[in-house]
Amino acid sequence: MALKIYKPTSPGQRGMTRINYRQMLSGHKPEKSLVGGLQRGFGRNNQGRITTRHKGGGHKRKFRAIDFIYDKKNIPAKIASIEYDPFRSSFIGLSIYADGEKRYVIVPQQIKVGDTFLVSESAPVKAGNRMPLGKIPVGTFIYNLELKPGGGAKMVRSAGSFAEIVAQDAGYTHLKMPSTEVRRIIGTAWASVGEVSNEEHRLVNIGKAGRTRWKGIRPTVRGTAMNPVDHPHGGGEGRQGRGLRRAKSMWGKPTGKGQKSRRPKKYSNIFIVTRRRVGKRK
Repeated sequence: MALKIYKPTSPGQRGMTRINYRQMLSGHKPEKSLVGGLQRGFGRNNQGRITTRHKGGGHKRKFRAIDFIYDKKNIPAKIASIEYDPFRSSFIGLSIYADGEKRYVIVPQQIKVGDTFLVSESAPVKAGNRMPLGKIPVGTFIYNLELKPGGGAKMVRSAGSFAEIVAQDAGYTHLKMPSTEVRRIIGTAWASVGEVSNEEHRLVNIGKAGRTRWKGIRPTVRGTAMNPVDHPHGGGEGRQGRGLRRAKSMWGKPTGKGQKSRRPKKYSNIFIVTRRRVGKRK
């Protein structure tokens, strides 16, 4: 097990855990040609106004250019190192293609330095290989999923996640997503075989508030602790119930507790076969 559990030498370390990266990573330094600086926006737009709350501060990071397009087809690639990426929960691997080009990719579980993968329509069904959805057998776990052919990997990219192919029907592939939703995707879209690395990420106990601030995440204030002018749940003398039948966000939209927040006319509604399960029983 790669989870390190701290001894309770202080209140912040009581119950605190982290990933033991020495066991998981190869120890190589990042590839200079694929690493650069990044000016982080801290959740603000071009006018300086906050558009995403709870962002700001955090440790300085260097950006790794990750390949999500996978446009080098039919050229085998070898994993030269497995590294940490501060911008994502999964591990990344430095892949060196047979023609000498280097690219960073998200690596699946159980992959090691020296293993190879192939992006091809005729690739074998092996962890790390990438192929069209229509050519992957039912029951296979996949990650780095495209929604449109050539659009690049958009979904199933975080640590330990995977989607399962449950059916092939009339040119479409039915996938059970990590959210438990079953949806159809065109069979000519590509995906990688396997499950995303660092599956123990979900077991990490942050331990103290400061560790969250290191990540650039600012505190979240409860709506019931605000004034009525700031939130629909605010106001009242002392602690009050929200006074509303359904929970609302700061802008009055339904939120939390299994409420439907999806737009009724969203373009992709026709591709959903079974809606995701919500609530504690999920």
